[in-house]
Amino acid sequence: MLHTLRQSPFQCDITEILRYAQPGDDLLLIEDGVIAALNGSRALELLLSAPITVSALQEDVEARGLSAQIPSKIERVGYTDFVRLTIKHSQQFAW
Repeated sequence: MLHTLRQSPFQCDITEILRYAQPGDDLLLIEDGVIAALNGSRALELLLSAPITVSALQEDVEARGLSAQIPSKIERVGYTDFVRLTIKHSQQFAW
């Protein structure tokens, strides 16, 4: 399943989101969701400990001036990759 997180981790419950994630799922951070990938944050710690692949939309990272604050453990993807993820997963869930 592809999960997309568009809300700031301050406006949602990352722990609850991760309860729905299964091994092999992908989570794409978009819009304010990219804030969850900030270095040193509790949200990032939770995301990296989950058995899923986490990536962030590069355009949204740049738009928020966060390029230097997102660790390399979070893959940055473009819109073409976003489309590939939607094709890869027949089921999707937006948070």
